[in-house]
Amino acid sequence: MRIHQSKVRVLFADTDAMGVVYHTNYIKWFEIGRAELFRDLGLLYSHMEASGFNLPLTQAFCHYFISARYDQLLLIETELVYVKRVSLKFQYIIWDEGRQTVLARGYTVHGCTDREGRIARIPEEFSRKLQQDY
Repeated sequence: MRIHQSKVRVLFADTDAMGVVYHTNYIKWFEIGRAELFRDLGLLYSHMEASGFNLPLTQAFCHYFISARYDQLLLIETELVYVKRVSLKFQYIIWDEGRQTVLARGYTVHGCTDREGRIARIPEEFSRKLQQDY
């Protein structure tokens, strides 16, 4: 549906004593990819929050293939897989800079809730933008 590419450099704080990236950082990079895809579509998560809606994470999966290392430049490929009435699914591939090696693959699913945390329909303005072609 939608594919966006973002770059991120592995910081020292992202690694353990051996210079290998700590596993939860991949989920953080998924968020970076998702936020940049939204931004590329002209959507800001802060605008959605101001409108009274949130997209809490309901599922996360990551399959780790090869460890990223300190100072490595990575490419985050983010794809919007689907937009349903109350949920969204994103798929991610984290590549090395040259897009030669896949370091990790995963996905996240997000539900839509109102300010009180109740399940809500994704607002039409956001749903329409998410489903439009580039």
